[in-house]
Order: sequence, then C-alpha cells, then structure tokens
Amino acid sequence: MAGPIHEFAQLPRARHTGNSVWRARRAERPEGATPTVGLIYNPRSHRNKGQDLDSRICPDVIVAQPGHRDQLPEALARLAERGIDLLVINGGDGTVRDVLTCGDAIFGDDWPVLAVLPKGKTNALAVDLDGPAEWTLQAAVDAFEYGRRIKRSPMAITPLDQPEARVMGFILGAGAFTLGTKAGQSAHKLGAFNSLAVGVTTFWGILQALFGTRANPWRRGARMDIRLAPNGVALEHSGLGDPARRQLLLASTLERFPAGIRPFGTLRNGLKLAVMDQVSRMMTLAIPAVLFGRGPRNLRERGFHQLAATGFEIELDDQFILDGEAFPAGRYRVEPGPEIEFVAP
Repeated sequence: MAGPIHEFAQLPRARHTGNSVWRARRAERPEGATPTVGLIYNPRSHRNKGQDLDSRICPDVIVAQPGHRDQLPEALARLAERGIDLLVINGGDGTVRDVLTCGDAIFGDDWPVLAVLPKGKTNALAVDLDGPAEWTLQAAVDAFEYGRRIKRSPMAITPLDQPEARVMGFILGAGAFTLGTKAGQSAHKLGAFNSLAVGVTTFWGILQALFGTRANPWRRGARMDIRLAPNGVALEHSGLGDPARRQLLLASTLERFPAGIRPFGTLRNGLKLAVMDQVSRMMTLAIPAVLFGRGPRNLRERGFHQLAATGFEIELDDQFILDGEAFPAGRYRVEPGPEIEFVAP
C-alpha cells in the first residue's frame, strides 16, 4: 500500500483508440443473447496470492491475467475487441484504479458494466457497492441479469504539467492520510484488513495528534493550496495553525465507507471533500464523533470542512495517496470521471 512513489509519467497508457470497435462488436450481438463477460484477474492481490484462477466455473468467460501493470492496456484492448458486456475485476482497490486508468483511453465515457470481486487488502469500492466478501465470479455474472445496478463516477486526477497522464480512482488523501496509509500497511502485517484496519489506523492517528507537538507529522500535515471549481476560489481556512498547511485532506465519490464512517457528514452524492486544519488537541478528541456524523456544531470554525464540489485544483508539497498508492507532490486537477454502471447483488 505504501510502496515507492509511482510517477505519473511512468503510468501505462493505452493508445487512444476510442470505443468504436467495442460498440460495433456489441451491436452485432442478437437481442437476448448470452452476455459476453471479460475478467481481469490480478494474481498479486492479497486474497489471490498462492491461488490459481479456476475458470472452469464459468468456461465462457474471457480471462485476462496480465502479469504486470504495463500489460493492462493490451489486455483491456483485447477484451474490448471481443465486445464484452460485463467486465469483472478480481482484485482490490488498487487493481480497480489501474483498470480504470488504463481503460480510460479505450472506453472513454462509455464503459461496459463492471463488477468487482473484493480480493485486495482494501476493498472500499466493494463496501460501497454492498458486495459480499466472498462474492464469486458466477454470482457476479448472474447479477448482470438479475442483480442491482449502481452508478458511480471515479475521480479523474490530472497533473497540470502532464495533461495526458491522468489517473482515475475513488479515494484520494493527503497529509495525515498519507501517514495513516503507512500505518495501515503495518496493520495489514498484523492481520488487520478493511474495517479493522481503518479502526486501528484511526486510533493510532488520534493518539499521535493528541500527544504530539505541531512538529509531529500527524499534526503538521502538508502545505496545500486548494482551489474550488469553477472559479478557482480558495477553500477557506479556519485560521487554526499555519494557514498554508492542512492536517488532512480526503476526497472521494464513494457514498458508503468501511467501518461505517461518514467523513463527509450528510453529503453522499458526487465529489466530496473533507479537510482538516491544524486543529486543537481538544478537537482531536472529537475526530471519532465527526467520522461517525455526530460531531459538534460549527465544524468549519473548529477547523473541519465537509463540502461537495464539481472539481478542484490542488498544489501539494508532499505525496498523496490514491487508492493505496503514493503519487508525487505537484499541482493537480481533480474532477468526476465517466459515470460507470456496477452490478451488485
């Protein structure tokens, strides 16, 4: 989760072919025909390690098992050429991020229906989609016909100096969130995953912020300039601590989160931000209540900001985390990506 920084310029980029071939293949299929299913299987995901994919359960599924992230664009292009109706992603949040990023140039704004089999260390998207931890490939295929459909738009993050290198994902964090991700890696080593890992890292972060000085990394946060779309207005600062720094930033388009936390309060739809200034120790004690939607009034005056946005630009002097992987400091534009339909039980 907290591995080496992954530079945007080195991200695998598919040649922009558009989705005309995929649309044509789908249009050729007779009405009522069996849907064509493609599977991206990540053997490196936490719950897949040491296991071989058993495709006998669904022999008609087109399986792609790229050995490395660089092979994803070609694998997705091959699935698009087959005119798939359903794309099943077998992996965790990081696998979903890579599939969305590499598929951006192939599918554009018109993706096939997606299903997620939660096999990673973190599976926040699966929690949001109410997907069972033991959801199977066959169950996902059946859900294409008989299950629910849930629409979500991932965030599209574009470095302003590299407009062709955008990535897509669902949870972006900076400041103490970056430290929390590293602490989460330690929690994983101890056997804590998903909701339990969220609880462990939140508790540890509160202790650090409560007893540390402003020089403590958990309280110091990061320098960040946040400008809200469409007019580039700066996000207000409470005045607590250094006005150039924020203790924590979290942005997401998900609506439900592990452990039942509600970092955006009552906000649910679209792109949302939760930003925390360098709050007092007394307010640090209120963080659990805020996370579960029971915080005190006048949160903004106390250094907590919860808001919805059509997009924003951010300049950071430290790395940020997108779905479990670190990306470098810089200036970025964050906005909603294409609306994608997911199947759920």
